[in-house]
Amino acid sequence: MHPHKARRALLFMPGSDRHKIEKGATLGVDTVIVDLEDGVALNQKAAARETTAAALREVHFGHTERLVRINPILESGLYRDDLDATIEAHPDGYVLPKVESAAHVQQVADVLTRAERTYGWLDGSIRLFAIIESARGVVHLNEIAGSSPRLAGLIFGAEDLAGDLGAVRTPDGWEVYYARSAVVLHAKAYGLAAIDTPHVDLSPEQSQLLAETEQALYMGYTGKLAIHPRQVPIIQQVFTPNDEQIQQARALIAAHDARQSEGVGVFEYEGRMVDQPMIRAAESVLAQARAAGLEF
Repeated sequence: MHPHKARRALLFMPGSDRHKIEKGATLGVDTVIVDLEDGVALNQKAAARETTAAALREVHFGHTERLVRINPILESGLYRDDLDATIEAHPDGYVLPKVESAAHVQQVADVLTRAERTYGWLDGSIRLFAIIESARGVVHLNEIAGSSPRLAGLIFGAEDLAGDLGAVRTPDGWEVYYARSAVVLHAKAYGLAAIDTPHVDLSPEQSQLLAETEQALYMGYTGKLAIHPRQVPIIQQVFTPNDEQIQQARALIAAHDARQSEGVGVFEYEGRMVDQPMIRAAESVLAQARAAGLEF
């Protein structure tokens, strides 16, 4: 995985709205995705590209990562116009929607390689994130996940996938559960960030967002898309280990190290048998805490 701070919440902001992009830059969110795809009407695409490029050059985002979601890699050519208009502003990366093959990722990667050489930027510094939101994308996950060293994460898109399947979206999400599992599985197999689908209910009551985000955490996801600023605090809190979890992880690792020095492998700790998978889980908790900027 590309070294970077945590990507817990990734907040969409429409590329056509400078005010909203500026607001997103002040929220302390890990990542802002300036959207040139679904968030922008077809007759506003050209203006949105100009607004996005100007914002990338002029707005101070602080520690917030700046990504741009381009249009799908299709023959329409919109995605090339998106890249051409924004690449000089040097975003941190691009989000690729409706990825269905390794070739989709590689086409954009090749454009970025040429741009980095043209502008003298560090080779491979512009990252890519692939949204998996179609049946074809799911069945080609293995090739997509291994498609490019630039690829930093896989993103699950449940709404488009359900439409592609002809499935009915339900609150428990069983209709997309196989795909949701497949995305996180392939992300972890290839050392990539695993980003969960957005919660599309924008009502002020957020218990469902909390439950859905916790489930994503339990499945192994490392972050979640957000479509409204008020979703950000809940998402980032769920994906940040609390003090108790950090201390438990540290104590378990310390006990393991002590047993290892005594030549003991599996051992009992607080009434449980501890083996290597539990140690890896504890190390993951500490890694998440460090990525979130916590000191301990």
